[in-house]
Amino acid sequence: MAYATISDIEERIGRTLTQSEQTVCNAKLDDAAVMIDAVKASATADAKKVVSCNMVIRVLGNGVVGVPMGATQGSMSALGYSQSWTIGSGGSTGELYFAKADRQLLGLSNSIGSYSPVEDLG
Repeated sequence: MAYATISDIEERIGRTLTQSEQTVCNAKLDDAAVMIDAVKASATADAKKVVSCNMVIRVLGNGVVGVPMGATQGSMSALGYSQSWTIGSGGSTGELYFAKADRQLLGLSNSIGSYSPVEDLG
């Protein structure tokens, strides 16, 4: 069960998806819902919708041609025909993942620590 629709995605990226993009979008929205439920099924419906959209938009891209999805840095030249792009390590291109803001929306902790299973036995 997806938490967002194709219309939600189109509203956020400001364009109509092609037929092939719609097919991928539906599948990725279903996948995003499974991932969200696996980490925080108790999150609010609004948070699940926003995170689903964020995850799928990262996969589909925004439709801007020429800049690779996931690029954090880039350069272009002209008559010498040069391009250079740095892809960020936040997630692989085309892969669904939770960004830091997504984790915060879902109420997942980013703190590092430890937990003892006998801690609550007191």
